[in-house]
Amino acid sequence: MLMHNTDISKIVDAVATEMKTNKAIINQSTISLALAKRIAKRIEDKASEMGVRAVVSICSAGARPVLTECMDDSYIASFDVAFNKAFTSVSLKMSTIKLKNLSQPHGPLYGIQQTNDGKIVIFGGGEPLVLSGKIIGGLGVSGGSEEQDTVLAAFGASCVEEEAKKCL
Repeated sequence: MLMHNTDISKIVDAVATEMKTNKAIINQSTISLALAKRIAKRIEDKASEMGVRAVVSICSAGARPVLTECMDDSYIASFDVAFNKAFTSVSLKMSTIKLKNLSQPHGPLYGIQQTNDGKIVIFGGGEPLVLSGKIIGGLGVSGGSEEQDTVLAAFGASCVEEEAKKCL
């Protein structure tokens, strides 16, 4: 079967688009606002299902604010807590629930919450955001119990790869 030039051209274009998409995902060094919005929306939908009025905060790979959204009637105090969870997870390259275990008395990071002007959070709800094996940001969720915040943050972190493909 002979292919026409237009068929070959379409195949070449499709391959080029796929290569460009994969390259963009792999080379992204920090989270974009578009991706942060998509992740926040997914978390907020899940929080609503759980009956949690959450604050979702996402920071860049350099720990700078990208997005903070407060669901209706969320706690005022959750604003700072959510951002500090995002800061902690990207700064220390680990979830805040993992840090909780390491920062207990006699643990290797005991007292770490006293550093960085008190911005280090040692309870659940913070996750590093990883795309193609690289940390591109941090996520903090606050407003529910520690268990609920931990579940929501882990859920948000699990959405990064899928949502990144939709942003390109």
